[in-house]
Amino acid sequence: MKQYKLQDIRNIGLVGHGGSGKTSLAEAILYFSGVSDRLGKVGDVSSVMDYDPDEIKCGHSIDASIAFCEVSATKLNLLDTPGSSNFISDTPACLRVVDGLVFVIGADEGVQFYTEKIWNWADQLNLPRIIFLNKLDHDRANVSPILETIKKKFKKTPVFMQLPESVGPNFSGIVDLIDNQYYSYDKGGKGNGKAGDAPSAIKDEVEVSHSELMEAVAEVDDELLELYLEHGELTEEEFSKGLKEGIENGQLIPVVCGSALNNVGTDLLLKAAIKYLPSPDLCAPVKAKRLKDDEEVSRSASGGEPTAGMVFKTIADPYAGKLTLFRMYSGSLKGDSSIYNSTQDANERVGQLYMLQGKNQIQVSEIPAGDMGTVAKLKSTVTGDTFSDAQEKVVFPPIAFPVPVFSRALVPKTRADEEKISNALHRLLEEDPSLTMERNAQTGQLLISGLGQVHFDVTLERLKRRFGVEVDVMTPKVPYRETIKGSTKVQGKYKKQTGGKGQFGDTWIEISSRKRGEGYLFEDKIVGGAVPKTYIPAVNKGIQEAMAQGIIAHYPMVDVKVRLYDGSYHNVDSSEMAFKIAGSLGFKKGVMDCKPILIEPIMNMEIVVPSDHVGDIMGDVNSKRGKIQGVDPADDTQTIRAFVPMAEVLNYAADLTSLTGGRGMFVMEFDHYEDVPEHLMKKIIEEANQSFEEKK
Repeated sequence: MKQYKLQDIRNIGLVGHGGSGKTSLAEAILYFSGVSDRLGKVGDVSSVMDYDPDEIKCGHSIDASIAFCEVSATKLNLLDTPGSSNFISDTPACLRVVDGLVFVIGADEGVQFYTEKIWNWADQLNLPRIIFLNKLDHDRANVSPILETIKKKFKKTPVFMQLPESVGPNFSGIVDLIDNQYYSYDKGGKGNGKAGDAPSAIKDEVEVSHSELMEAVAEVDDELLELYLEHGELTEEEFSKGLKEGIENGQLIPVVCGSALNNVGTDLLLKAAIKYLPSPDLCAPVKAKRLKDDEEVSRSASGGEPTAGMVFKTIADPYAGKLTLFRMYSGSLKGDSSIYNSTQDANERVGQLYMLQGKNQIQVSEIPAGDMGTVAKLKSTVTGDTFSDAQEKVVFPPIAFPVPVFSRALVPKTRADEEKISNALHRLLEEDPSLTMERNAQTGQLLISGLGQVHFDVTLERLKRRFGVEVDVMTPKVPYRETIKGSTKVQGKYKKQTGGKGQFGDTWIEISSRKRGEGYLFEDKIVGGAVPKTYIPAVNKGIQEAMAQGIIAHYPMVDVKVRLYDGSYHNVDSSEMAFKIAGSLGFKKGVMDCKPILIEPIMNMEIVVPSDHVGDIMGDVNSKRGKIQGVDPADDTQTIRAFVPMAEVLNYAADLTSLTGGRGMFVMEFDHYEDVPEHLMKKIIEEANQSFEEKK
C-alpha cells in the first residue's frame, strides 16, 4: 500500500447529534474519492460505514466506523461517530485519536443536545474543527438562526466560508467566498462542482459576505488587520495563514455547507479540511505517564520518540475474532512482530495488520506514526489500552466513557444459553465499554447496564444473532434490607428429646440497633461458663444465618448488635448445632419486639437539562420521593442534584427522554440507605412474602 508523509495525512472525526447526516457525509466522501462506486445510503446494504445488521435495521449509526481515502494526494482517515444518546460511547474514544473534527449540523434542526455535549468534549481536547451545515436542501432548512445559536451556545464566531445560492428543495449551488467562485452540482452525482460566475441575484450578498469573512480573519492577528485596513483585502497566502491560526487557537469556526445525501458541497468541504485541519506533524505532542517514575512525557509523530499508540475501539467478530483498532502516536508497528501493552503489562503477538474500509480489511505491512490501523486476535488488549516500547513504558490517560444509567436482569432461556452467556457477554463488553455486567450478591440477578432501552435492545439482539444466546428480561429487584429501630432481651432455647441422645441449647441475648452502615456486631459477654466457649461461635453463626435470610420480608438484615450474656447447657445433649439453632430462634423471636423496618437504596443523581425544563424535572423528582440537594446553572443548561430512591428511578432514562424530548442526560450512583415509608413498607413486605411462598 502507498506510504504517505506525515504532512499528507489527516485524521478526521465526523461528529454531531444523531440524525444530522454524519454517515451520509462519510458515504459522499468515499464516493467522491472513488473508494465506493455508488453513493451509499444509510439503512441500506450499500452503506460502507453502517454495515452492521443492527445499523441497517435501525437506520442510524450504532458503532463508530472507520474508512480511508485519498483526496489531492492526501490520505484521509475518517472516523464516523454515533450521535444518539444510546450509542454515544464510541465518540469520546474517537475524539482522543483524531487531529481535527467536522461537526455536522442539520440545517433543518440546528444545534441539538449532543452537538453541545460533543463540542464541550472537543473543547477539553483543544481539537480544531470545521462546521458542515448539512441538509440545505431540506424544506425546513434555515441558516440564520443556526448561526446565531452557534454564537450563543459555543461563544465562538462562526465564519461562513461559503454562501448557498438558496436553501430548500431548490438548493444546488454554492459560492466559495474565498475565491468568489460559484459551484453548481448535479444532485446525487459524483460531487464535483462546476465552476462559474455567481448568479446575479446574490452578487451583492456575496460581496458583503466576502468582506465579512476577510475582516473576521484579519482580526485574528494585529499584523493581518493592519494589512487588511491598508489594502482592503488579504492575499490568498495572508488569508490562509490567518484562518489556520484562527482555527488552531479557537478564535474562528469556519462554516461550509452542502447536502451530504445528494453529494453537494463535498468537494469544497474536503478542500477546506485538507487545507485548514492539521496533519499529525503539526499537532501538539500527546501527554503520557512514564511507568518507572510517574513522570509526564510526550509522544509525537515527528519527534523520534519511542513507540506509543492507543487502542480506541474493539470489534467482537464471532468469525474473525477480536479486532483491535489503534492510533500510533510515535514509532511504528509492523506485522508479524510483538508489541508491549503497558496498561495490561503484557506482551502481545502481532500477526497481520490491516486498515479498515468499513467492514473490509485491507492488508498492510506496517502502521507508521500518525496513522491508524487494526490487528486481529490480541489476547489481553482492550479499548483504552496503551501500546508502548517495552524499554520505555508509558501509559496514556484513560478514556472517560459515559456512565451506564439503565439496568435490566437477564435470565438465560435454556441450560445451553446459561453455559454460553458469560463468554458472549464478555465479548460484547470488550466491544462496548459503556456496557457493564454484575451478579448482584443480594438478589442473585445477572444485571446488564447500558445507556438506555434502545442500547439494551441492540445488545440483546447481538447476543442472539452473533452468539446464539437467548434470554428473558426482568426489571432488577430493588435490594431492600431489613434493620431494627428498638432493642430487647430474649431467650432462645432449643430442646429436642428423641429417645437417645437429645439436643439442648439455651441462650439469652440482647438485640439492639446500630447506626446506618455500621453493620453487624456480636459481643460475647458470657461469664462463669454459662455457655461453653466452644459453642459461642455456633450461636453467632445461627444469628448471622437468620439475618441473611431476613425476618419480616426475606431481605438481609443489617446494622444490628447482638450481645450474648447468659444461657445454660447440658453435659450430654448440648452440641454446636443445638446452640446454633437456639441462637437463630432467639434472634428471630426478639427482632419482632425491636420495631423491624425495611430500608431502601438511595441514588445520588445529577440531571443535566435545558433551563426551560428545570421546573418539570424538579416536579418529577419530588413526585418520585426525591430530595433536591441543589441546582447548578451553566449557560443554557442546569444541573439538578438530588437523592432519589432506587425503586423510583429504575426506568428514569425513558422518563427523562419523555420530559425533555431527548435533551436531558443524567448519571447516578448508589449513595446510602434510608427507611422505607411505612405505607409503602407494608405493601413491599406482603409482595416479598407472597413471592417467597410461590417459590417454595
